[in-house]
Amino acid sequence: MATDVTAPELLSETLDRLGVTLVDGQATVRVWSRNATAIELVTFNEADLDWVTQTIPLTRGDGHVWEVTTDALSVGTHYAFRADGAIGSRFNPEQILIDPYSRGLAQGHGYDDFRSVVVDTGFDWDGATKPMIPLDETIIYEGHLKGMSKRHPDVPAALHGTYAGLGHPAMIEHFRSLGITTIELLPVHHFISEPRLLQQGLANYWGYNTLNFFTPHAPYATVQARREGPSAVLREFKEMVKALHEAGLEVILDVVYNHTSEEGPGGPTSSLRGLDDADYYRQNPETGQYIDTTGVGNTLNTATPAAARLVLDSLRYWAEEVQIDGFRFDLATSLGRDASHTFTPEHPLLQAILDDPILKNTKLIAEPWDVGIDGWKTGGFGDGWQEWNDRYRDRVRNFWLSDIDYARRASVAPAGIGGFATRLAGSANTFSPERGPLASVNFVTAHDGFTMRDLVSYSTKNNLDNGEHNRDGADTNRSFNHGAEGITDDSAIRALRRKAMRNLFGTLLLSAGTPMITAGDETGRTQRGNNNAYCHDSELTWLSWQLEQWQVNLRAHVARLIELRRTNAALRPARFAELGRHVPGSSEMDWYDENGDTMSSERWNDPEHRTLQYFSAETPVEGKPRNRILLIVHGKESPVEVVLPQVAGVTRFRSLWSSEEEAPLPARSTFSAGDSVPLQGTAMHLFAAE
Repeated sequence: MATDVTAPELLSETLDRLGVTLVDGQATVRVWSRNATAIELVTFNEADLDWVTQTIPLTRGDGHVWEVTTDALSVGTHYAFRADGAIGSRFNPEQILIDPYSRGLAQGHGYDDFRSVVVDTGFDWDGATKPMIPLDETIIYEGHLKGMSKRHPDVPAALHGTYAGLGHPAMIEHFRSLGITTIELLPVHHFISEPRLLQQGLANYWGYNTLNFFTPHAPYATVQARREGPSAVLREFKEMVKALHEAGLEVILDVVYNHTSEEGPGGPTSSLRGLDDADYYRQNPETGQYIDTTGVGNTLNTATPAAARLVLDSLRYWAEEVQIDGFRFDLATSLGRDASHTFTPEHPLLQAILDDPILKNTKLIAEPWDVGIDGWKTGGFGDGWQEWNDRYRDRVRNFWLSDIDYARRASVAPAGIGGFATRLAGSANTFSPERGPLASVNFVTAHDGFTMRDLVSYSTKNNLDNGEHNRDGADTNRSFNHGAEGITDDSAIRALRRKAMRNLFGTLLLSAGTPMITAGDETGRTQRGNNNAYCHDSELTWLSWQLEQWQVNLRAHVARLIELRRTNAALRPARFAELGRHVPGSSEMDWYDENGDTMSSERWNDPEHRTLQYFSAETPVEGKPRNRILLIVHGKESPVEVVLPQVAGVTRFRSLWSSEEEAPLPARSTFSAGDSVPLQGTAMHLFAAE
């Protein structure tokens, strides 16, 4: 069995320049394989991908890198590898294998029949640079590249669902008017659909089934770019990034390095399995049985130098050559597992990503779990990493939804407000002081699960159209239908659902941490109760731009909340406050009950008392004015009169936003300490403390 990769092995010069390098009409081709006994380069006729034009043997060199320099490759050439090895291994000398470092791909006759293509990487960025949005100002918008622009009426039909469509001025106007700073794209590395989905007439829409880590997904390019070939596809991708950067918007990629589309040993062999299965995938060295910590058949073995370096080189390529601003790592725990398959935050790959001069200024977001043993690691990554905070998601959903559902049936909620307040204040019980609250990527919904509207409209999932008899998707959603399942004409229930969405958005955008919005939630998008719509490329998953008035109002609330977050630094501390210390960049917090009194220890966890006043005061650097806010949270359906607290140095409280309003009101009221503020059931109300 391979031993753990070390930093020197990972960064060794012998692993430099893998793939194709063109210099003065000559191409040097380098590919890694420890266990192959022979590797050959194969070139193909561009018009007939089954027509082999040349076969050239590679020579094994230092560090198990096979190499050849030839004039057989130039921009536009279609090529592949064939590898042979020991009897009983998974080598097949007849199998066509794409280059793991391909910058372009061309598809043949089958769903998994591809050739690598040498591309022209030249591009004029024309002065466009990365926006470098500070973490405390970052608002992430997670969306599907195709789904966002597919039905936008102001995007030309030829650009619908494409890279060019996302970079169109109409989409940029939507992002900017909402206040979004950072677009996080679901996977755009070239991917394929699993055979079982194709047999059912479905497709892998989300894209978590990567074929190659360096190539943009060609079907997301315009028809014109696809006709011109892989170089044009890459160019269109870069044009999208350039347009977004010129508008001040960042681009983050959701990257799937934990596994590939080759699935389990019985799946398709397209690249890594045929080049060196034993080193690229985690497996029992004696039996060859795969050790799967991803749930999809295989797991990339980042305990070996070549697999770990493949990930690092891919990240560097996208960050440097394509100017990507950051990455969200799917099932990131798998990347940090050592040769014994145990997760360690000091894994050489994770550390190399943090230390890399190209990557150190990018946003690095871990999905801090996988499905392997001891795979849930929320809060367990090192300083420099952000993490999806599922504990935040669950607590916020509980407080506003499942607790309210429970209280209707049991007359009292199952929990008080203490746990919710911890999440509101930045999850200090999850992230260390060195990392601070911004390490927490706060979210209520994501691509995986109910949309915001469905979260308040369905108590159970409705996934029958996925073809798995409703067995797939999470069973525990902490959702609440408010009295009727799905679509209803009951005006009272619909009003409660709208307010619940405003409470959820208010919590998300007023919490300490880095907020992430799921595309379409700001206008109440529905998937009709499907909480696992990964296999639907249809109007079910595409954003709709035809809005009813309540959807326009909801969008206005989200834009208002984002603007309030931007203009009130007390809502977005970079550090946790410490009692008795001046900590610049933190927010000092005080907590009051509905009577304006300091919260007693008994009230924090008393389910009878779910009303809280949260006072947050920025601790600025010297000379900067101090920003202060007061947020009222009421987590019961019964009305309440809240008495505003006496706070030293505060003479008035100016209303900024309330979840009780169907649309944000332009005229705001001003209150004094001791004044009463009525709330009619579950609600939030934000004030400037002046």
